[in-house]
Amino acid sequence: MTLDEAFADTGPFGDAFPGYKLRAQQLEMARAVLDTLEERGQLIAEAGTGTGKTFAYLVPALLYGGKVIVSTGTKTLQDQLFQRDIPTVRDVLKVPVTVALLKGRANYVCHYHLERARHEGRFMRREDIADLHKVERYAKTTISGDKAGCTGVPEDAPIWAHVTSTRDNCLGSDCPNHKDCFVLKARKDAQEADVVVVNHHLFFADVWLKDEGAGELLPACNAVIFDEAHQLPEVASLFFGETITSGQIVELARDARAEALVVAKDYVHLPQAAEALEKAVRDVRLVFRPEPARMPQHEIAEKFPAYVEALAVLSEKLAAIEGQLAAQAERAEELEKCRERAQAMREGLAKWQIVEDEEAVHWIDLTSHGFMLHATPLNIAKLFQKQLNAGQKAWVFASATLAVNNSFKHYQHELGLWDARTETWESPFDYKQQAALYVPRDMPNPNAPDFTRKVVERAWPLLQITHGHAFLLFTSLRAMREAHELITERLKEAKLDWPVLLQGQGSRTELLDKFRASPNAILVASQTFWEGIDVKGEQLSLVVIDKLPFSPPDDPVLSARMQLLEKSGRNAFIDYQLPHAAITLKQGAGRLIRDEFDTGILMIADNRLVDKPYGKVLWKSLPPMFRTRELDTVQRFFEAKRANGTTQETDPKE
Repeated sequence: MTLDEAFADTGPFGDAFPGYKLRAQQLEMARAVLDTLEERGQLIAEAGTGTGKTFAYLVPALLYGGKVIVSTGTKTLQDQLFQRDIPTVRDVLKVPVTVALLKGRANYVCHYHLERARHEGRFMRREDIADLHKVERYAKTTISGDKAGCTGVPEDAPIWAHVTSTRDNCLGSDCPNHKDCFVLKARKDAQEADVVVVNHHLFFADVWLKDEGAGELLPACNAVIFDEAHQLPEVASLFFGETITSGQIVELARDARAEALVVAKDYVHLPQAAEALEKAVRDVRLVFRPEPARMPQHEIAEKFPAYVEALAVLSEKLAAIEGQLAAQAERAEELEKCRERAQAMREGLAKWQIVEDEEAVHWIDLTSHGFMLHATPLNIAKLFQKQLNAGQKAWVFASATLAVNNSFKHYQHELGLWDARTETWESPFDYKQQAALYVPRDMPNPNAPDFTRKVVERAWPLLQITHGHAFLLFTSLRAMREAHELITERLKEAKLDWPVLLQGQGSRTELLDKFRASPNAILVASQTFWEGIDVKGEQLSLVVIDKLPFSPPDDPVLSARMQLLEKSGRNAFIDYQLPHAAITLKQGAGRLIRDEFDTGILMIADNRLVDKPYGKVLWKSLPPMFRTRELDTVQRFFEAKRANGTTQETDPKE
């Protein structure tokens, strides 16, 4: 079957989906993808919302006949592809393609750790015990062991940390449950399948393991297709770099103590060493202020002199527990695994303390209760090019947000895709008729103390027009919380019983389900909700963005990369900060119009979009919505659309 036959209005998709409407962009993109697969080339494909991007890359991938890895941005999209989209396309095309779903090991129930959790019973909450019983019942009936299939136990439930394995604590071939391992089964299925569905984190984890000579999770393939490819630079930075977290060290101490209680009860020195290590971790965090912060390594000692001694003590305690574990390692494989982890952490900590590193920026990320020590590479492109040049593969990078002002140079620079073919397919939606972009006048400077209050003041009339049905998206958690309080006060004063949902009051999935199910709902969130959210119809009629999403200037990675660009003679703001902000802004704006019948208002409360010379780059990167700065114009636009339907022509005057 050819692509033209597959996508014909009277062809298989037309039969499978009554009312199926072929987009010209969809067929053009499918042809570009197929050409890339056959030529083993590279394609950067920006396909606007509504073009049918998923089918446009799946149809050629399944017709192609080679082995294909499809990588997505999230596990939710992974499940959607594996459970719905790929089976649909396979059935329509009638091709004998085998498909496997592969996730990171933390997504699969581990028989060994499940049994250990049941015997040790170290649970303080009734909910954990109830969840443990549910996981036990699930493990006896499931084929995949994927925790996503365990109904009744939330994905973020604490029990999962006790009943899944990590690369550090997996016993490998020494595990008594080795033959029944769900992770090994998933990997075996992936090796044998024609199409393997993974996520970006797993893809780069595999790349990292290969570079370390530690094996290969993903099968050798002929092609890799990245959906939501705009996320790749950030994920690649994470995996090409190195990270040591306080959580990892505490987990090592607790695992060592737990194993000692089982197989080395007579050896008191090991629990003592574990306790000392936990204290050393807490002491490092106590050196700093309680609030979260990020700072480069070279600034830490200047601002917090006690840090040097605290980190030295932590290194000493890691070495001590490594020694105690070595003394008892012969008693059990579990203790030897803990010793290996202690050694790796001690060596990683020593490496992180090296100040002069021209290839990476060393920095600390302080969370509310812990810390992360990062070494992030400054040049991802150089590292990613090794993967591009390893073997004859086709590479497809697809997303709705890759170009900045119709240029892909920024994305090509980030990943080293100098030779890639670049294509853009505009959204088929009539944005000028469906959406209004409103930038209110007289907004204060975004750094002004009363800025968030002014954002809520300007958004309030729009919330009344749309009767809620809104996302209010903020660039900081502090502004998000302040706005939530202000909106709640306004609704109370107006005697409106509209639900106001706040990010953090539940998982993202739970909040979205509540939003979709609640009339007049308002969701107040930060950048967690700027992408990967699909709410169609009247339920989402207003999106408010407080500020242009520039990365904070004190971000250590941003600062180091900008310095590097300036040294090379480039303009760091124009070449790096501005494109990043444009892509993020496109993602946030993209929440509003999700199909051809949607109508909505996008309010961006930052005057820099209009007043600054660089603002033109940003708004030109957005969908071509009707633009205005007048509230009454927005009101007329929205009311006319709602009264007449989105297909009716209106001509709102400013």
